[in-house]
Amino acid sequence: MSDKLKSIGFALILCLVCSFMLTAASTRLKPYQTLNIRTDRKKNILKAIGLIDRGKGYDVETIDRMYAKHIFKFTVDKTGTITDKQTKSQTEHDDALPLYLAIDKENKIRSYIIPIETRGLWGKIYGYMALKKDGSTIDGFTVYKHSETPGLGGEIENSWFQKNFVGKKIVDANNNFVSISIAKGRASDQIDKNHLPNYVDGISGATLTGSYLTRGLQKILSEYEPISLRFRQDILQCRMQKDISWCENEKEK
Repeated sequence: MSDKLKSIGFALILCLVCSFMLTAASTRLKPYQTLNIRTDRKKNILKAIGLIDRGKGYDVETIDRMYAKHIFKFTVDKTGTITDKQTKSQTEHDDALPLYLAIDKENKIRSYIIPIETRGLWGKIYGYMALKKDGSTIDGFTVYKHSETPGLGGEIENSWFQKNFVGKKIVDANNNFVSISIAKGRASDQIDKNHLPNYVDGISGATLTGSYLTRGLQKILSEYEPISLRFRQDILQCRMQKDISWCENEKEK
């Protein structure tokens, strides 16, 4: 066999061995990757309602324990009706949307959390937005995955940007839904004071990221507007106790 054929054979064998090793490693590591993704999402939900410190590290057990204690997952339909906790998937109800309820020490709702999945400049932006039980005030906002440019649009993952959302409103002075928008720069420099509650400061050099995120938030929040309206009208009452949970309209009792 010529040296050329030996070289080609060696290269093929090396490729096969490397491919096998990479496949084996990927298969063995997949459960850990899945666990890390699940934990990161739980952490961001807790972060959105301020139950964990943004700058502090937490182990998996702590995140799981806090999540199980404070967060209940439901689905909500286009009329704002909440269905049973974690028993009916979105595939079983085409108009169902995931909704997370955060409870306090008395097992009463303190906030509700909406998953965010929207287009960015270079890819999807994933995160969570928490709203207080008044149905109009933002309690927190987090981003756990994106493809935006580091140092520009990528600033959406940083605390200084996300904290701008806290206390902002998704309704106007007349309590009508208007969503939340990202200004092109400092909001106070260009938005009149009557509309400032509905705007957050933008990121310098990342106008397109802000525009995409603004449109995405408007679409998502409008889809959840029926449940937000029920909270604003104070007609939704929920109680959660371990595995027992229910929600109903107070006026329909």
